[in-house]
Amino acid sequence: QVQLVESGGGLVQAGDSLKVSCIASGLTFNSYVMGWFRQGPGKEREFVAAVSLGGDNTQYSDTVKDRSTISRDNAKNTVHLQVNSLKPEDTAVYYCAAKLGYIQVLAELYRYWGPGIQVTVSS
Repeated sequence: QVQLVESGGGLVQAGDSLKVSCIASGLTFNSYVMGWFRQGPGKEREFVAAVSLGGDNTQYSDTVKDRSTISRDNAKNTVHLQVNSLKPEDTAVYYCAAKLGYIQVLAELYRYWGPGIQVTVSS
């Protein structure tokens, strides 16, 4: 049974940094592209970042690319997303997701999902 579990969310102030993490089990972790998505209040789920199987390639959305870092540790089956200079519009439920193959941004292409974790940025 595949499980993805996010951690590290919470309430932060604008300008702060936050690191969310995801630990995966039940899958061959280094065979999966790992991605982060988010869904803000009243918004559709959107791509945030993704990292390739070995961690050497990454892709970011335009909204976070200059202030975020995605990384993975295949020895620990974990993927991390750090977002700096947080803004109130970064408030969302952040989801970890996994897919086979190569990095893509469409949520429907990701096979496995975590339950999500709330990140709230106060102004």
